[in-house]
Parts: sequence; structure tokens; C-alpha cells
Amino acid sequence: MRRALHFGLALCGAAAALLCAAQSPAQKLPRPDHVVIVVEENRAYSHIVGNMAAQYINALAKRGALFTQSFGVAHPSQPNYLALFAGSTMGVNDNACPFTFKSENLASLLTRAGFSFATYSESMPASGFTGCVQGNYQRKHNPMVNWQGQNVAAAGNLRFVDFPADYSKLPTVALVVPDQMNDMHNGREPDTIIRGDQWLKNNLDAYVRWAENNNSLLILTFDEDDGSEGNRIATLFVGPMVKPGSYARRIDHYSVLRTLTAMYGLPAPGRAAEAQAITDVWVAAPKR
Repeated sequence: MRRALHFGLALCGAAAALLCAAQSPAQKLPRPDHVVIVVEENRAYSHIVGNMAAQYINALAKRGALFTQSFGVAHPSQPNYLALFAGSTMGVNDNACPFTFKSENLASLLTRAGFSFATYSESMPASGFTGCVQGNYQRKHNPMVNWQGQNVAAAGNLRFVDFPADYSKLPTVALVVPDQMNDMHNGREPDTIIRGDQWLKNNLDAYVRWAENNNSLLILTFDEDDGSEGNRIATLFVGPMVKPGSYARRIDHYSVLRTLTAMYGLPAPGRAAEAQAITDVWVAAPKR
């Protein structure tokens, strides 16, 4: 088998180099039954990691893979969400609303391949909602709605109250968007960090514990920093397929998207195709 793999890679000439690069990481990656991605807001790495105001996040970091050189790709918030979802900031450099896009993205790629995707947004007033602001809900933090009606179905644009209690009913990949009171966006430190950290524990710790015995993964990241650390943010992976530790390789939102698409054998959209999948944090699969 090793000879066959080596021969197959050797066939990758210049014209096929990108295709081969896109295919090879999948051989080193697990395929979780479910992935839940949570995006927090506007806090620099050192304001979270090692900060007792974020006790739950730091406890998760000890159980999983903590990336010490993880970065947002832009300022302000919205371009980072677009990058994580579609591999591009889509030329957006502000938090304006609304936008409509038609390009490939994580949801469209997953569903076309027979997998599933949904976003669960806290405080969104109704499933499929396309408004820009409602109370503490902000569309700028819900990237999929910008493709809704193009190549993304409204049925995947859900409220956080729709997050299933039976986690086996989750889609293949889910994006969880806390509202601006619970994503660390609003308020002063340490209070806003404590509030967001407690929200995570109250709402997602049960999933994290379930994931340990059900081949599932939590990805926790931030959109951007507060402008104090060169856009360095905390990112961590937690799940039974993760090898706990600190990892100093540089990653960003494109790296995370590249990893997700590689896990499910999908082409990576936009600039994620140029990023390297994260392959060094996984427990080796048992031999059969």
C-alpha cells in the first residue's frame, strides 16, 4: 500500500499538484461524526489563555490541542467569519449588512457531498432570519445567511434554541454563534470574559463530554483580537481524536477551514486551498 501511495503521489505533475495537495492530507486526518465550531469575539490570546476569568476554556485547553500561534485574518469581525466559512473575506472590510454571495462555502460543499451543515445563532428571532440586527443578535456573525437562497438552504439557518439535546441529531458540522452578550464582545474585562466562559460551560460542556465517546469534535476559536497582539487569538480542538498539547505552528481561519474540508474529502474553497491542513494534532487511528 505504501508503494501504491508513493507511486500515486509521484504521478502528481505540475498541472495536478494542487489536486494532489488537496487530497493527501485527508489520509492523515480523522473523520468526526460531528464537529461543533464555536466562535468567540474580540479577545487577544493572552487575555484568554492563562486567564482565570476563562477557567472553563483553560480547562478545555488542557484536555485538547491548544494552538499558541493562531491568528485572525482581518479586522473587524465580519471578514473573519466569511474567511472561516468560505475561504475568502469576499472583499468585505467592515461590518456592513446585508451582503449576498454565490461562491462555494463549507455548507454548500458538505451538503453536495451528502453531509450536513447548520448554524445555531443565539437570540436570532426565527429560523431563516435574514435581518441585520435583532436585540443581541448580529447577522455579521452568521456568515451562512449571506449565501442563503443561493447555494445554502434557509433550513440550516437555525436559532440556538434549536440546538438538539440529542447530540446524535446534530449535522455533520455545526457553527454555534453566541449573541453579543455571551460571545465576550460586549462589556469590560474580566466580566465579559467570565460571562462568555460560563455560557460555554453551561451550554456546551455536555456536548464535549458526549463527544468523548461518540467520535465528535469541538473547535473553539475567536474571530479577531482586540488590536493588541497582532490578531493573535486562542484556538483549540477538543475530542477523542485529538492528541492533547500545545502546538506552535502558525494557523489561521483558512487553516481551520482547510482542515474541515480535508476531513470530509472536499475541495477547499478560496484561500483555504492554499493553506495547509492541520495534521499533527491527531491520535493515530487504531490498526485493523
